[in-house]
Amino acid sequence: MIDKKKISEKDEEIWDEYVKNPTGIFDKDQSLQVNNFKKVRFKFDLHGYTLISANKKVKEIIESCVENNYQELLLITGKGIHSNNKDIYSSKDFGKIKYSVQEFINSDPDLSRYIKSISTAEKKDGGEGAIIIKLKRL
Repeated sequence: MIDKKKISEKDEEIWDEYVKNPTGIFDKDQSLQVNNFKKVRFKFDLHGYTLISANKKVKEIIESCVENNYQELLLITGKGIHSNNKDIYSSKDFGKIKYSVQEFINSDPDLSRYIKSISTAEKKDGGEGAIIIKLKRL
């Protein structure tokens, strides 16, 4: 067992004063609130969703983002390399959420009117496993 070092009374007083008025500490929670206030990007992970449930969720998210004035949406879709789609009649690509979501949005006139562009995310945001949807200001 390690003996704890006794803290001096002076150090305890300094600490008590600092705790009462902690200047110089970066408040990450306050920083996050400021970023959320700007409403630049909404992020959502679709891992674990089926194609149908992912499309429904994406519609719900897009409508909510437009209503809440977000500028873009980052959807984490995954690359589809672990997809269980074994149906020989379905497309190799469109059996993956990554492609299904884009096709779903483009084929839905109610959703496509909200969309400025859809593109693959930059590497830092997920690269081939994510898409960026830029939203129109209505």
